[in-house]
Amino acid sequence: MRNHSKLIRSLVSISLIALFVLLSACSSNSSNETSTTNQPTDSTQKSGGGKEIHIGYQKYGTVNILKAKGTLEKRLESDGYKVTWTEFPGGPQLLEALNVGSIDIGHTGEAPPIFAQAAGAPLVYLAHEPVSPASEGIIVPKDSPITSIADLKGKKIALNKGSNVHYLLVKALEKAGVDYKDITTVFLPPGDARVAFENGNVDAWVIWDPFLAAAQTATGAKLLTDGKDLVSNIEFYLASRKFAEANQPIIDIFTEELNKIDEWSKANQKEVAALLSPQLGIDISSLELASGRRDYGLSPIDDSIIEAQQRIADTFYELKLIPNEIRVKEATLQK
Repeated sequence: MRNHSKLIRSLVSISLIALFVLLSACSSNSSNETSTTNQPTDSTQKSGGGKEIHIGYQKYGTVNILKAKGTLEKRLESDGYKVTWTEFPGGPQLLEALNVGSIDIGHTGEAPPIFAQAAGAPLVYLAHEPVSPASEGIIVPKDSPITSIADLKGKKIALNKGSNVHYLLVKALEKAGVDYKDITTVFLPPGDARVAFENGNVDAWVIWDPFLAAAQTATGAKLLTDGKDLVSNIEFYLASRKFAEANQPIIDIFTEELNKIDEWSKANQKEVAALLSPQLGIDISSLELASGRRDYGLSPIDDSIIEAQQRIADTFYELKLIPNEIRVKEATLQK
């Protein structure tokens, strides 16, 4: 009997030890899994104790040339900064990323900052390029019976919602006496709009360079109108207010390097096209066409620019394209 009791005690002890080992192993595995899951990904880690600049860019513009030349990285490297570049299909998408803190600086046309400010994005204007009205236009397929803006009444028109060409469409229709409500807008990013345009799913496409130039050279698309005598088409550089107010030296370096690139680009347009072609995936002839339709040279934000932006904002509000009135001046840095 004593031996039997002793055997039972031994079995219980062994079972308890086994249970303890099993629980310890489970606890260890659970701890390891939690630790691994909570590790930040490379895309969210800040290098050098947070010294990383996130720049958003689109297909075409001085920022693309700056990226291709690599001069900004070299300038900031000595101060321990890393530059991270992120491409976007259009200005609205870029400013959405700026709004949520994914990027610090970016560039867009006139309309996207207005839509973004109306949505509460904490952005500020930094500087701008010269007017470039010929760099955007409204096109139709080469065999289309449409020959004028007036013919667009009742037609389907593709464009990137909230982009710069949105204002071009508004002004072109206004000049032709066509009510904005009398056309059907099909909101598509450039890549999808190109497919819809070529497949005949839309009647017209409102688009900017270099997509405009590429469509013209590749498909023989007819230009109904560009922005001349309708819009200015200005490229803006913007930043989140938090970043701009805390990093004025970085903003100064960024604009200085843009100025240098603009000066080089103006004198070397063929080289610009060759430099950008592999980066953008667009043929050199289309890029040469696009480059010849724009000017180069950075300018500060002044009262005339703010007033011009305010007119666009007021127009969009009247058409109920933005939900509330905005004051563009509130999106500037007060010095």
